Amino acid sequence: MNDARNLWSHRLRTDFRVALAVALALAAVPLFVSSPYWLGILVVSIYFALLALGWNLLAGFTGQFSLAPAAFAMLGAYGTALLDYHWKVPLAIGIPTAIAGTAFLGWLLGRIVLRLKGPYLALTTLSFAEIARVVIGNSHEFTRGDQGLNVRTLMQSRVGYYYLFLAVLVAVLCGLYVLMRGRAGRFWLAIRDDETGAASRGIDVVRYKTLAFALSCAICGLAGSLYGTFSQLVSPELGLLLQTGLVISMVVIGGMGTLTGPIVGALLVYLSSEWLREVGNVQLIVFSFIVIVFARFFRTGLWGLATRRR
Repeated sequence: MNDARNLWSHRLRTDFRVALAVALALAAVPLFVSSPYWLGILVVSIYFALLALGWNLLAGFTGQFSLAPAAFAMLGAYGTALLDYHWKVPLAIGIPTAIAGTAFLGWLLGRIVLRLKGPYLALTTLSFAEIARVVIGNSHEFTRGDQGLNVRTLMQSRVGYYYLFLAVLVAVLCGLYVLMRGRAGRFWLAIRDDETGAASRGIDVVRYKTLAFALSCAICGLAGSLYGTFSQLVSPELGLLLQTGLVISMVVIGGMGTLTGPIVGALLVYLSSEWLREVGNVQLIVFSFIVIVFARFFRTGLWGLATRRR
């Protein structure tokens, strides 16, 4: 038992160090990239990396398959935008309030759905995501519907936004590392590997699954809130199932149940999608094929391939 725990701690520590090294490498990018367009693309890549880390906490570390990460990012963005648009709440208050709101919604939804398993859980979260998107899209008087809602920006500098997103990414990364090294992390892994066995050992399975769900939703809400202030416009398109599909493909390609995998996967998938944008919908076919190949032959993703070579 102690040998297995020491091996897991060693792997987690190595994973965390590599993820931090990737983040430090990203910090040097503005020294070489001056184009506002590509800086904006990199900011959106980090936004997706945050969503991927949030979804990976739930699916990769806890074994609960949700189809609502993009929906909670949309809810976080709309929480900030509505407070700003209707009541002129300062962003310094609006963003934390929106994050707390998405965490509470995640906790509430988790209490309802996390007694379900497998496809039932996935379908329930998918239904919630579509209901939230349709309600926002049809509430024209309050949310302006599909026209979107304007929101103030935190700063005008794209370089400033890039470093803000990167700092938040590092903070989330450190927080997840601390959690996974602690009691909650060990319980999440036990639930992922054998839920019945974990329950028989006295672990409150529903409580810890709900905690993971709430934290995952809070990370997605944080990403959505910041993205809304960056784009200065939020719309129901943020919650499209296609966005969730992108997040899942990023985690699968990078490596589920790791800290480095979601970040590397987000950067590779989103930057590649930009390079393939000129060829139209071929990018969807390419990424769908890659996800199928990884899911069938390389289930540990790029991180698993790299560690196996080591």
